[in-house]
Amino acid sequence: METKFKIGDKVSWNSEAGRVSGTIIKVHTKDFDYKGYTHHATEESPQYEIKSDKSDHIASHKGSALTKI
Repeated sequence: METKFKIGDKVSWNSEAGRVSGTIIKVHTKDFDYKGYTHHATEESPQYEIKSDKSDHIASHKGSALTKI
């Protein structure tokens, strides 16, 4: 079962630039458009918007790509 996260959780993930950390700012449980693409999300498999700790970058990932820190 995929780990569920909530707003305010500190997480890390792999990016092209290496390991990145940030804070979850939004949880999506329905499909949503982000940076010109439709991201698929459900109650069982939500997607998370994460604000990077080191920049203003916002990333969107499934829970399987995230590790709680």
